[in-house]
Amino acid sequence: MTDLSSLGWGRCDAVQSGTVLGRVARIDRGRLTVLTADGERRVVPGAALHATDGTGPAVGDWVTVRGELAVELLPRKSAFVRTVAGRRSAAQVVAANLDLVLVVDALTGEARMRRIERYLAVAWSSGATPVVVLTKADLCADVAAAVEAVREDALGVDVLPVSSVTGEGLAEVRALLGPGRTAAMVGPSGVGKSSLVNALAGRTVAGTREIRDDGRGRHTTTARELHLLPGGGLLVDTPGMRELALHDDADGVEAAYADVAELAAGCRFRDCGHRGEPGCAVAAAIDDGRLDPARFTAWRKLQAETHRQLLRIDARARAEERARLRSFHRGLRERPNRLR
Repeated sequence: MTDLSSLGWGRCDAVQSGTVLGRVARIDRGRLTVLTADGERRVVPGAALHATDGTGPAVGDWVTVRGELAVELLPRKSAFVRTVAGRRSAAQVVAANLDLVLVVDALTGEARMRRIERYLAVAWSSGATPVVVLTKADLCADVAAAVEAVREDALGVDVLPVSSVTGEGLAEVRALLGPGRTAAMVGPSGVGKSSLVNALAGRTVAGTREIRDDGRGRHTTTARELHLLPGGGLLVDTPGMRELALHDDADGVEAAYADVAELAAGCRFRDCGHRGEPGCAVAAAIDDGRLDPARFTAWRKLQAETHRQLLRIDARARAEERARLRSFHRGLRERPNRLR
């Protein structure tokens, strides 16, 4: 028998009579591997699991099981959600019921701050606490300087350098994953996620491949999977993401760019477009070197992306946007000094 608290359970949801509670550890060809108090089960998701929000069950979800059928998907306390790759607007839940999101990148080559910021924006919107983990510290000539460069932009987020080869920093990551705490590792292919999960697990649970000539690894993980760690923590390993599109939560963008949002709140005009208006606090910060123009541009880009996504999925938002544009153009037509 396994205490469900060791699998991350800490709630009081009522469970249907005749069912058992389990946590989704892996999804293969529509079948779920579920961890229960009695051990691991392979079950089929029932129709009701696809009716909750259209996304279906995800790794980390809690479900109730009757026989070989998962009959209910319990409400999520948090979820790392992205828009599916391509031009569609559907949501994809990468992992659910997380305490931490480990945003993983490598300390090889130049810091990819815009990429890290994008992952942090999604991580903040998940409801979990983001942490930046910088791998391959053994291949970096000046770890302290590289970490500081990331820390300057990753506001309010711990930044931890690690090496799966030397063991540097692993104790700090393990300390975050106490008994029953769940983290998901997210990041692009080749940054060392599989090596890190193996190092934290103390055994090989994810395949790895040799490092390429440019110092980067190769993509190995092909499916999301929940691993139990020796210290009692739980870790979701995810495949590398070639594309990470935000879904519909602007709060995550504002949290990842809290410094820019705070500056924008100090502009003279509430609807300041930060394009040279008088009293623009953002422009002043760029001019005197307090704000990196590239960071401001990235903030604007993610704001626009989130707005477009909201319009795709929200009919009311689309109607409000059309009304706003009509009002804007009507105002232009009614200006007495407009060009004719």
